[in-house]
Amino acid sequence: MREIDIAYRTMFSELAQRSLDAQFEADYPIEGRFVTVPVKGKDYWYFDFPTPEGDKRRYVGPHADPEITARVGRFRDIKEHAKDRRRLVSTLLRSGGMTGPDRFAGDVVETLADGGLFRLRAVLIGTVAFGCYAGILGVRLPNAAMQTGDADFAQDFAISAEVGDSLPPVLDLLQTIDATFRAVPHQADRVKVTAFANASGYRVEFLTGNRGSDDFTGKPSPMPALGGASAENLRFLDFLIRDPIRTVLLHRSGVSVLVPSPERYAVHKLIVASRRRTNDITGRGKQDKDLQQAALLCEALQQTRRSDDLADAYTEAWERGSAWQEAITAGLAMMPDVGKAALGACLGVAPEELGS
Repeated sequence: MREIDIAYRTMFSELAQRSLDAQFEADYPIEGRFVTVPVKGKDYWYFDFPTPEGDKRRYVGPHADPEITARVGRFRDIKEHAKDRRRLVSTLLRSGGMTGPDRFAGDVVETLADGGLFRLRAVLIGTVAFGCYAGILGVRLPNAAMQTGDADFAQDFAISAEVGDSLPPVLDLLQTIDATFRAVPHQADRVKVTAFANASGYRVEFLTGNRGSDDFTGKPSPMPALGGASAENLRFLDFLIRDPIRTVLLHRSGVSVLVPSPERYAVHKLIVASRRRTNDITGRGKQDKDLQQAALLCEALQQTRRSDDLADAYTEAWERGSAWQEAITAGLAMMPDVGKAALGACLGVAPEELGS
């Protein structure tokens, strides 16, 4: 696996910061002010801004997040330089060995980001997120592992319920990109919507973790922060979206996003692969991609000296109980040998000893 030159990795980090700065400026007009509000024993930043009807308050993020707090401190000094950022994106894609989403997927993510999705602590997941790991880890990842026909987003239910803010209606946002987008009623509850699709079949889906009864799995949960959308309850998803990381999607002038940490993504893909329905070609194709992405990230994490991160994530998942262990073991049985070798090296065991 080829590593990306340090100059381009530095450029990627600079772009990630500039993109977050630009999003910060767009979200918070200079006429407003930041305030600290305690919620359930923790401090959070909110933004008060004047309107003809009086001040309105918008959620910003945890006071404990150093990046957000630093930007609050220098709010009036942040300036947007979109042209410079577009030049950086172009260089990273053409010369730096990094990858971006296809134009339509990028437009979807950018539109939802501008609507406040990541400010409200939602997380970009799935293959579109996977494309960000080349820049994060500093390695070249194959384009074949990044082909997709959907964009997936996840949010923790507690966060959605507590932020006291919301996106504009999701369908309205998506129809600014493509007027053929329509809400897709959920099979288990036709009143609720967790997915949107356009005339060509491109899907945008919202998910949340199920840490309760199995009765909730596969059913929609209303999400107060998601602009009228609900989210599908899925097992194991809470593990994936815990402690997400800030990065940039290489699209247009850069889109500031939250994605899962690469080590959590790798372990989660092992689990997901074992639970795919493979009675048709679509299911088998998704399973193959799950396993390929898991193997690539295990290899990249070992190569870039992040073995401890992967070992910690794997151990955390393994120690969550027998259902997790069974899923991991089943995924390992199908994982490409190069991925198993890398994971074994990170854990300090032989590949054949994994899952025991």
